[in-house]
Amino acid sequence: MIIEQKHIFFHVGTSKTGSTFLQNRVFPHLKNVEYIPTNRYKKVHDIIQHSKSNKILVSREFDRQFEREVTLFSNNFKNVTPIIVFRKHNEYLASQYRRFIKNGFRGTIRDFLDLEKDQGFFKIKHFTYEEQILFLDSVFKNKPVVLFYDQLKNSPKDFVFTITNILNCSIDINKVKLSRKHTSYNDKQLKAVRFFGKYFNLKKRRVFHNSVLHLLWRFYHAIFRYGILYIALLLPKSMFNQRPLIDSEYLKKVGDYFEEDWQKCLKNEKIFN
Repeated sequence: MIIEQKHIFFHVGTSKTGSTFLQNRVFPHLKNVEYIPTNRYKKVHDIIQHSKSNKILVSREFDRQFEREVTLFSNNFKNVTPIIVFRKHNEYLASQYRRFIKNGFRGTIRDFLDLEKDQGFFKIKHFTYEEQILFLDSVFKNKPVVLFYDQLKNSPKDFVFTITNILNCSIDINKVKLSRKHTSYNDKQLKAVRFFGKYFNLKKRRVFHNSVLHLLWRFYHAIFRYGILYIALLLPKSMFNQRPLIDSEYLKKVGDYFEEDWQKCLKNEKIFN
């Protein structure tokens, strides 16, 4: 079948909006649609090209690399309906910051997202949802589908059926585990990672080009990092800075800063859905 005749649904994330839940627990159980999992994404062009299905679902999880990766995908495929999930900006910031602290980020939340000078690890554009919606609309043939993390969090079953309605497919809901996968690491654990990160580089990175050595390195690195997370449970709180890991006043400031963007995003749900 010619690629242009195939209808591709491209779930682009974003990060920390339930993507792992969807990829592991929901998408594999969808019927009447071919799902290409994340571990096969590198070969996505060949898979789609040789697929006999006329309806294909691809899923990834983007944040800072959003525009680059979407552009690369759109260079090969146009008959695409992108699907994107958003959560409130302040919640998104807190969740992303905790994730990156766990993975070796050493700075404060203001270093992570700088509203004043826009010199943070994440830029303001990475948090501007309307621009992301318009960008998806500009590079693909079909309008983006905009969904919200709150629905997934509060009514996961309804969210799953929303997905099946969008894809015009079905699912045996009894095969879907709707419970939460795991709880987040607590502040003391994340403070410990940030503390030891001052002396050891805990960031995920490639050190060796050789695949075997890289795998061994990742294994060693993960043991070291997760070792800190779990040993921290035994350490006294007094070892670490007593200030909150996340400045609640700054979170409120972020929420206020992006409130207009959030409202526009909510309105776009009816336009693009």
